[in-house]
Amino acid sequence: MTGRSRDGVRLAILNNRFEAIARKMANTLLRTGRSGVLNTARDFSCCIVTREHELLATAESLPIHVLSGPDLMARSMAEFHPVLKRGDAFLHNSPYHGCSHPADHTILVPVIDDDGAHRFTVVAKAHQADCGNSVPTTYHGAARDVYEEGALIFPAVQVQRDYQNIEDIVRMCRMRIRVPEQWWGDYLAMLGAARIGEREVLALAREVGWETLERYTTEWFDYTENRMIEAIGRIPSGRAVRLSTHDPFPGTPAAGIRVKVIVTVDSPAGIIEVDLRDNPDCHPCGLNLSEACARTSAMVGVFNSIDHAVPKNAGAFRRVKLLLREGCVVGIPRHPTSCSVATTNVADRVTNPVQCALAELRDGVGMAECGAVIAASAGVISGVDPRDGQPFVNEIFLGITGGAAAPMTDAWLTIGHVGNAGLIYQDSTELDELVYPLYIEERRIVPDSEGAGRSRGAPSSLATFGPVGCALEVGYVSDGTVNGPLGTRGGLAGGRARQFRRTRNGDLVELPACAQVRVEPGEMIVAYSCGGGGYGAPTARDPELVRRDVAEGWVSRARAESVYGVTLTAGGAIDRAGTAERRRTAPG
Repeated sequence: MTGRSRDGVRLAILNNRFEAIARKMANTLLRTGRSGVLNTARDFSCCIVTREHELLATAESLPIHVLSGPDLMARSMAEFHPVLKRGDAFLHNSPYHGCSHPADHTILVPVIDDDGAHRFTVVAKAHQADCGNSVPTTYHGAARDVYEEGALIFPAVQVQRDYQNIEDIVRMCRMRIRVPEQWWGDYLAMLGAARIGEREVLALAREVGWETLERYTTEWFDYTENRMIEAIGRIPSGRAVRLSTHDPFPGTPAAGIRVKVIVTVDSPAGIIEVDLRDNPDCHPCGLNLSEACARTSAMVGVFNSIDHAVPKNAGAFRRVKLLLREGCVVGIPRHPTSCSVATTNVADRVTNPVQCALAELRDGVGMAECGAVIAASAGVISGVDPRDGQPFVNEIFLGITGGAAAPMTDAWLTIGHVGNAGLIYQDSTELDELVYPLYIEERRIVPDSEGAGRSRGAPSSLATFGPVGCALEVGYVSDGTVNGPLGTRGGLAGGRARQFRRTRNGDLVELPACAQVRVEPGEMIVAYSCGGGGYGAPTARDPELVRRDVAEGWVSRARAESVYGVTLTAGGAIDRAGTAERRRTAPG
């Protein structure tokens, strides 16, 4: 066996060992998290970074959580705490020091060898249903600054020493957070996940040696960089400019937030550059991106557009050049700018145009736009449960689709939003009704709302729900009611979001796109999520796929004929002659 083959085998084995550690961490969070955000929706991520603060391994993590952020947070931990010891743990959620947004509480545990040297950092990040905001939601889109937002901010604050909790921090959280026992359970789950990661990395080092692990990280990053160079080499060199506009919310300009991305591919050099500097300054609202989310959202668009088999780690990141500006809405925020909603709305307005810009360079590259978020059907519900008199706060995921079409495949239906890559689970309606004083009247897909194309985007979803025996508050930040998800390369736009209150007498009253709504007994929220954009001309879609879409109820016969140019017989078969004539005379 050659030395190169031995290295390849060793790289594969050690990569899987590190990925397995991250999976053990994630499994711990899933099985022990107390809130539905963790144990039902799976809104968390676990990863491992090197002592040089470079991302090494993730496991089924949300891209918006990990591509950038863990590196920045680990660096700030080391800067604030120059002497790290075994048994330390740090709580981090500061968007000014590397975290995604304040609702993403993160536990950082440095892995220290027997000689006291810092070797790796394990990271467990878990979205909190309540993080102490001034209103009972973790997405405070209308907050003019971090003070109005109200969340407790922890810039790499030490919460354990010698494996023991620092109770001062615990008492602060218990006093500020509306559901302290729920937070406490999630906090313990994060700590447990991080400690399992620490234990497993130490065990791996005892097995193979620290020097072997250090050599592995260097070789693994070099290997990944070469894979990235090869992937970029398959994209033609070029420059594309693409715009995406977030709907107007409180604190934004009347026309909303227009995001401009400039994507340049230098194929021979193996470099993709994303320039976000030509964008507005931060706005007095919660939609501004943290640096972590600005960087990550651009990288998500890049990785969505290339060979999916390229590992996502610091080696690949060497070939992506990101240009950010301080004080920019999609750049590097200054305190006290609010970044409450940084992981979703405007972040998606960066990712989507990046992947669409790359699609403009060549057919077969990039993707259409994923649907905008966060519809009321994926908002934060709160109130007092009449069954036990206890307060509750939790984010629900009753209906959110939004998947974008890819060059050769239809959309992943429940992408949720482009930054979580479909990894957040949809709720069980029965379980939600069991846990909360909630009645879910309807949840379904909306026909004819897909982004039509050669590959089609996801259709919109509809969810209708309301309280049982109490009043209910629903907080949401629903982009895409004005500017829906666009298609690319001739693909059409997906369905737009809408939200209504259905009164006791059955009237539908349209609700604002960004709101904290109080729903009384007998009233219902009716929420439509965005669909996703299509890729390629609809008349280039395989007629058999259109026939199947009609048979399964995704698309009506009328839309099949008028948009896709496919006519069907009375029995539902393809009318070949009629379809050929329809497509021959179709516009464009």
